[in-house]
Amino acid sequence: MSVPERLQGLRDELSELDRELLALVARRTALSLDIGRAKRELGLGTRDFSREKVVLDRARQQAGACGLPPALAERLMLTLIEASLSAQEQDRVSFTDTGNGRTALIIGGSGKMGGWFVTFLANQGWEVHVADPHPPSASAVAWHADWQALDLDHDLIVVASPLSSTNAVLHALVERRPRGVVVDVGSLKTPLRTGLLALRDAGVAVTSLHPMFGPDTNLLSGKHVIFVDVGVPEATATVRALFAATMAEQCDVDLDMHDKLIAFVLGLSHALNLAFNTALAASGEELPLLARISSSTFEAQLGVSSRVAHENPHLYYEIQALNDYGHDSLDALGGAVEQLRALVRARDEDGFVAMMERGRDYVRERGRV
Repeated sequence: MSVPERLQGLRDELSELDRELLALVARRTALSLDIGRAKRELGLGTRDFSREKVVLDRARQQAGACGLPPALAERLMLTLIEASLSAQEQDRVSFTDTGNGRTALIIGGSGKMGGWFVTFLANQGWEVHVADPHPPSASAVAWHADWQALDLDHDLIVVASPLSSTNAVLHALVERRPRGVVVDVGSLKTPLRTGLLALRDAGVAVTSLHPMFGPDTNLLSGKHVIFVDVGVPEATATVRALFAATMAEQCDVDLDMHDKLIAFVLGLSHALNLAFNTALAASGEELPLLARISSSTFEAQLGVSSRVAHENPHLYYEIQALNDYGHDSLDALGGAVEQLRALVRARDEDGFVAMMERGRDYVRERGRV
């Protein structure tokens, strides 16, 4: 047998193993759905961390017995666990059937986050309508180019329009006084304050929501959803119930406090990564060369900043520019960089160490939350 023939035979054998592996993954996912339904019948939650630990520990032991790196087995099992949890969560959401034939209108439903809510609500049995100048990707939902031409006789109205235009939409809704619950999903709330409060004062069941995840998210375990009650707790409870079947962490934040926190949670992290990308681009160094000699820290930072670079720049601009508290985080970042530069130029090792230790003490608290 020639070398090419032998190589092709080995590749064919590997391809067959890949097919068998994927078939096993499909069987595992189907079995996990049965487990999820059994949990639901017993009144148990979707996620069982103690069980996950057993699975991971066993996988590491079995990997060692097979001559494989335990870390490889752990990464593989974590991927499979996440796939199983995602399937169980989506199945649970569909079973919950919160919509039960009720209608939802998503203003801006052809956008990325609006599209996420289209799928999320449709899976719960809602009859979903989209109002957007552009048709939605989900052809099964009803589409309307202009929401103002509708009678607004919906049980739920989700405002997922661009942040810069959301407050105008909220004020326009005041004039219509819809009977259903109105909720915005904006990343900032101070630009929407007048519209939200005007709806409340007009007697509309209004609340505010901030999903702290992107539109590509399938599994809500470990993700956060912020609820901002603007004075109509019944509306907040209705929207909160939409996420009851998921594994999302639900957080309540005051309207005044929301943007102060977001200035650091989003504003600071975005600005840091934008500055990192800008500094690299201005350095004159070729990124392929940097990547070839990169450290683990550089590689991790480059991974995060690369994802930021591919996000919607207009949305990221709005998060920086429209937040009344946005300058706080930018000033803090600028001050920290200036402090670091001063310490290095002064060859102040003690000051540098003290600065690093202050940061270490601060982030250490995260493990205690």
